[in-house]
Amino acid sequence: MSRKATVYDVAERAAVSIATVSRVLRQPDAVRPATRERVLDAVTALGYVPSGSARGLAERRTGVLGLYFPGFDAAEDAPPLDVLGDRSRPSFAVAQESTEPAQAPTMLFLDEVLRGAELEAWKQGFVLMIGVGRDDPTRETVRDIAGRVDGLMVLAQSVPDDVLARLAQRIPVVVLSGPSRGDDYDHVTVSNAEAMAELTRLVLAETAPGRLAFLAGPEDSPDGAQRWEGFAAALAEAGIAADDVTVLRGDFTRASGRRAGEELIADAPPAALIAANDQMALGAIDAFRSAGLRVPDDVRVTGFDGIEAAALARPALTTVRQPMIDLGRAAVQLLARRLERPDAAPVTVRLPLQILLRESSHPRA
Repeated sequence: MSRKATVYDVAERAAVSIATVSRVLRQPDAVRPATRERVLDAVTALGYVPSGSARGLAERRTGVLGLYFPGFDAAEDAPPLDVLGDRSRPSFAVAQESTEPAQAPTMLFLDEVLRGAELEAWKQGFVLMIGVGRDDPTRETVRDIAGRVDGLMVLAQSVPDDVLARLAQRIPVVVLSGPSRGDDYDHVTVSNAEAMAELTRLVLAETAPGRLAFLAGPEDSPDGAQRWEGFAAALAEAGIAADDVTVLRGDFTRASGRRAGEELIADAPPAALIAANDQMALGAIDAFRSAGLRVPDDVRVTGFDGIEAAALARPALTTVRQPMIDLGRAAVQLLARRLERPDAAPVTVRLPLQILLRESSHPRA
């Protein structure tokens, strides 16, 4: 069997360095056309297949970017699955499709962010490594990922500040969703407070005083804190005290929204519920529907994020659409920039939001 061509063989044949070969294969536009053509001719003639480890030796890089999530999206809503438990089940079944709305969102916030990051990583010539830190209090997962990648993207406050600071001493870090707090990281964020304030104004214009409820997110969530800030600002503008509003707290899952909805029903259903994300809003609607309450006739409901399930719900959910795919893409772009310019000043990229008025809060005439 003939020996496989290596990056050194290509470099020798094209009369260039192995670093130049790596640049041609990963960033061809960064190399002069004549040199690029000579390297590609050598690759073709030798039948060379690029090796990730060879590129890493040439550039001291892995060619891999990391994306770390805390893993809070609908874990408790996932149905049990035992693929080995029942070998006798039929290969297919015929069933009447339910007219009830799906209980699990078809596309969640983090799914969309992941899709955008994967797309941009591919365009930039990187591989994406995903880590989910569910039930990982010591953050071993993120430490493990950080040791295998060139740069790391994390959701704001999903990693303790001291752990993140140590990781950032070794590799570039981009923080998703949270605003800069005077740190040295690159950030990708959105105008959570401003959008929630405007959405609240629209709801208040059609809601009787004292009949409003707010379903907040986790206490340690930067997004949740900013959305509460916007909600409180709109209340203040309208001369409404925060004590006059029923406030409950969830953990951004649909199940926590259902629990909050049940609690509201047991007390006194509000005229309107503003939720800090779509999944909790959809969970509350589940509870309202089970109790015989109609949305929006009895209770108006709004969410935040713009996940696919919000548009598919019946009634369709009023929400604030985040550019979720663009969040992922922007984070990868910032990491790629940081790898090329490690001494550049940290930047914060703010992406636009869009309020989508739908039937859950604004019924059609």
